[in-house]
Amino acid sequence: MLKFRGCLAGGLVGDCLGSPFEGDIVVPKPALQKFIAKQLEEQTEKLPSFQVFSYTDDTAMTKSIAQSLIEMKKFDPKDMAKRFALEYNKEPKRGYGTNVVDVFAALMLANYEHPFEPAKRQFGGLGSYGNGGAMRCGPVALYGYSMEQNRLIELTRDCARITHSNLLGYNGAILQCLAINQALHIHSPLKGLIDINAFLNGLIEKMSKVETDSERNENNGSERIPTPFTDKLRKVKEILNNELKGTFYSVDKIVAILGNDISALKSVPTAIYAALRGQFPIDGFESNSPFVRTLFFAVSLGGDTDTIASMACSISGAIYGIDAIPRILLKHCESNDVMEKYADDLYRLVRCNN
Repeated sequence: MLKFRGCLAGGLVGDCLGSPFEGDIVVPKPALQKFIAKQLEEQTEKLPSFQVFSYTDDTAMTKSIAQSLIEMKKFDPKDMAKRFALEYNKEPKRGYGTNVVDVFAALMLANYEHPFEPAKRQFGGLGSYGNGGAMRCGPVALYGYSMEQNRLIELTRDCARITHSNLLGYNGAILQCLAINQALHIHSPLKGLIDINAFLNGLIEKMSKVETDSERNENNGSERIPTPFTDKLRKVKEILNNELKGTFYSVDKIVAILGNDISALKSVPTAIYAALRGQFPIDGFESNSPFVRTLFFAVSLGGDTDTIASMACSISGAIYGIDAIPRILLKHCESNDVMEKYADDLYRLVRCNN
């Protein structure tokens, strides 16, 4: 249960505390360190200076997925699509992108029949390759905790395809879900550390198969099969192993290699890197907490900071559990109690299904 809570609470913290920096090309480390240190100060919520940060569309859509899985006790695409649209209508100023809003409008117009169709029509039939499917898949990983891997992949793909029908969009969601799933199954990391190479090798093996299979289906057996997410994971592994040997990379170089934008390809591997990079010290930032270091590092990369931090902190929270997340950080986040409740509900649902 602690890992389930850590996953959803971690995603919320990354979203809420990453959002003030969203879109910044450069996030100065001294300013970011001061910002995080301020949120870590022990304060009472009754003080006028205590700030609670709002969540964005990342968490709004995560909540909708959790609600649908919990209440329907299965994946129901029509129900999930309806919850996405109704949540947007209720609170449209959460930072939703124009393209996904168009999908919601088309879903409502069709009374949520054929819930995958509006997304398929976007971008001339190519669909969106953004990270919107990946940013919200925490509840999918929790719900699929005990699932056979192919079923989990299929579930994740279908949850993403309601808004992101492009191969890169839903494969990015699959990668994020697999990373969380692996993190959930890690038991008590020794001295707070996990085997980075074992973790990445597992993801590389899984994503290589996912990408090979999906490309064959898309291209009708084409001989040349690109594996962009697998290639990025190999880059993550190379970077981390070099850094473990003392060769550290600048933020600019990390962004140049991995990316930091709203596309799934240039944000999901980056989030995985940040989650693993948080295991060891960061120059210029004093913290003994792998979770807090993950938050700092993910935001420091700039760009789509709320989503990259949310994805990275979901993975970190799943590795270490909610006890590794400073409670004061959660108190700075809107709806932290709701996210913990959803985690508990999903945990009970998974136990009942086994």
